[in-house]
Amino acid sequence: MAKPNNNEVESLEHGEQITKVQRMKTILLSVGKTDDPLFSQIIEEYRKRVNYYIPFEMQIIPDIKNTKNLSEKEQKKQEGEKLLKWLQPSDYVILLDDKGKQYSSAEFAGYIEKKSFSATKRLIFVVGGPYGFSDEIRERANEAVSLSRMTFTHQMVRLIFTEQLYRAMTILQNEPYHHE
Repeated sequence: MAKPNNNEVESLEHGEQITKVQRMKTILLSVGKTDDPLFSQIIEEYRKRVNYYIPFEMQIIPDIKNTKNLSEKEQKKQEGEKLLKWLQPSDYVILLDDKGKQYSSAEFAGYIEKKSFSATKRLIFVVGGPYGFSDEIRERANEAVSLSRMTFTHQMVRLIFTEQLYRAMTILQNEPYHHE
């Protein structure tokens, strides 16, 4: 069986091609580390699973120090500056924000597939700090996606997002993980 080239992954079942997903790099960029080792372990498991299908990495921007003396706005501004330094001009940036567009799991899979066929080399999903995103980050973002209208801890967002990204990959490959 032919091995896929570096630009695409071919899903083969019984020797037949099902779908192709371009191998753009997908990155989850977030402020602050995951403190709970149980969360870290589960998140890492899903990261490995996603990496089977597409190049996927997680980047952590360190928390801002001495936040007791900072206003919400100043804290968001400092976090935003750190995030902006990490981004490249060609990145397609998607904020994970409760005010963003909501998708079902199947719709999110279609969304990821569509993005994979764009000219984007790096698809960056961003998790903000405790108070959300600075105006500068909102201006830099191409769009926002909501995992739910509810508010979650940053650790929960990382877990939910990595699981949903894995679920999207299995949907695109017609694998028996997702059930309607």
